[in-house]
Amino acid sequence: MLLLVGLGNPGKAYAGNRHNIGFMALDAIARATNAAPFRKKFQGDASEARIGDDRAILLKPETFMNESGRSVAEAARFHKIALADILVLHDELDLAPGKLRIKLGGGNAGHNGLRSITAHMGNDYRRVRLGIGHPGDKALVHNYVLSDFAKAERPWVEVLCGAVAQNIALLAKGDDSLFQNKVHLAMDAAGFESQ
Repeated sequence: MLLLVGLGNPGKAYAGNRHNIGFMALDAIARATNAAPFRKKFQGDASEARIGDDRAILLKPETFMNESGRSVAEAARFHKIALADILVLHDELDLAPGKLRIKLGGGNAGHNGLRSITAHMGNDYRRVRLGIGHPGDKALVHNYVLSDFAKAERPWVEVLCGAVAQNIALLAKGDDSLFQNKVHLAMDAAGFESQ
């Protein structure tokens, strides 16, 4: 069984924020896999889906970003899911908008959601880093991630989340390179340059 976690902050006020692209991607995965309706569970919104040959729990922690690890740890313990079977989708300042990279373990790059998960679970889980770009000044980061995507940015956000959802079975079976390539091809085909 897999645990797919989308990171974000709960509530309508945060729904369109750059920090919530993990929630957006997870919602796209839920639609693409005909997942069960989300229900309140594990201090979050949880659903279940079939992804390829695997059962997967889809989880959006409702603990606010800084406490995401509480929700993830509770779901992982309940379902006895190993760290290697946890995939976390999150916003990444250090990638250009619309870029995607897969990473196993490593540093948290100042991301409080990842820091919380690592504190509760350990570090060796896979991360799907969804690029949102950097505002250019560290002092502007807080307001930048908690601001909504601009209207002009929404098309690439939709294409990126859709491509993640359409190719999620590759990620589920551990074919990270092919997953990444397929997402980038989809972005290229839609007219968004990938690297």
